[in-house]
Amino acid sequence: MKELIIREDLSKEYLTEEGCYITELLNNPDYPEASIARARVKPGVVTRWHRLKDTVERYYILQGKGIVQVGALPPTEVNPGDTVVIPAMSPQRINNIGQDDLIFLAICTPRFTKDTYEDIEGYPF
Repeated sequence: MKELIIREDLSKEYLTEEGCYITELLNNPDYPEASIARARVKPGVVTRWHRLKDTVERYYILQGKGIVQVGALPPTEVNPGDTVVIPAMSPQRINNIGQDDLIFLAICTPRFTKDTYEDIEGYPF
């Protein structure tokens, strides 16, 4: 591994199939141990149920207010400064219940790749 500085570039933000906007901050095959993305959910939006195979995800809430649903936990309000730990294969979704964008970091170990993502809309089964 070598030293690296990456500048945030919000012009590269894209909308995912689950309903949130993502800006990849660090997601590089040269650094497979982890990835970091900035996620943004518009007011009133609930993301699709999904889970990640072989990948642990953490949400660190930066701005806004939401209700997160993860695995067997009851729906829980999250606010700036909260961290949500999502084990691999745990069903998850988040609902922006505020008036402003809900923005959080999504930190994955190992790094997120498209083949780890599994849409499970319609959960609970």
